[in-house]
Amino acid sequence: MKKLKFGKKATPYLLLIPIFLISGVLLYYCIGYTFFTSFHEWDGISKDMTFIGLENYINTLTNPTFFIALKNNLIFFATTVFVQAVIGLLLAVVLKERFRGNTAFKGLFFLPVIMAPVVLATIFRMILDTNIGALNIMLTNIGLKSLAVSWLGDPKYALFSIICVNIFNWMGFSMMTYYAGLMAIDEQIYESAKLDGAGFFRTLFSITLPMLKGTTASLIMLGIVGSLKTFDIVFLMTGGGPGRSTEFLTTFLFRKSLDEYNGGQASAIGIIILVIALTMAMVQNRGYEKSEEE
Repeated sequence: MKKLKFGKKATPYLLLIPIFLISGVLLYYCIGYTFFTSFHEWDGISKDMTFIGLENYINTLTNPTFFIALKNNLIFFATTVFVQAVIGLLLAVVLKERFRGNTAFKGLFFLPVIMAPVVLATIFRMILDTNIGALNIMLTNIGLKSLAVSWLGDPKYALFSIICVNIFNWMGFSMMTYYAGLMAIDEQIYESAKLDGAGFFRTLFSITLPMLKGTTASLIMLGIVGSLKTFDIVFLMTGGGPGRSTEFLTTFLFRKSLDEYNGGQASAIGIIILVIALTMAMVQNRGYEKSEEE
């Protein structure tokens, strides 16, 4: 009997061993190796490394481009997470109501989420093209030629354009996440609110939003990670330009690694990104815990 009990207790741990081995090799070893190489002068290819201490970190933190990239990342994060959450919540609230075509609309809004970044970037490069782009042609045809600008070629609009594309790409994910949260709320709560005379906005702010607090916290957490690892859309649409107007931490890392063959500094940038992500996640998580205690 004792052996049988021990076997039952040990089974979950035995099942977790393959996951720990895979994550240990593919994740933690890579993080550790990146941390190790960040203290060395290294071209990223050869085995030759020279220990230089904190020089890579100092060079990164004294590089003006790093702070431009960090500012762009923060603007990108704050804007996309907020707008995606608002649009996603409104769509989820509307789609929660049973109406004809409900499923088709959900699929339509979720479609951009499953599109490959290279496809999405190619489509929007064509739409936002200065001369032959559909957006500028439409603006010209309806008498708003003054609004037809170089969306990806002008530093004033390039980051805004990237943000809009990302919102289009991921608002469906926010919608489905909120929709799942809404479906978990007991309908009797809404029925009681209606009997008490609560309207749409009173119900939204007094019942729906408080009960979706955990969902919102999860979306913010995912937004932090997603914004700091955003690369494909930016690289494919603007390459970090014009100038440094859409330079992100990931494109900055890419340039150091593959353009300048500075693997040591690229590793330092990677570790800095990891530290920023962990710090932001801890702050956000702590804020959520405090709100739950209240």
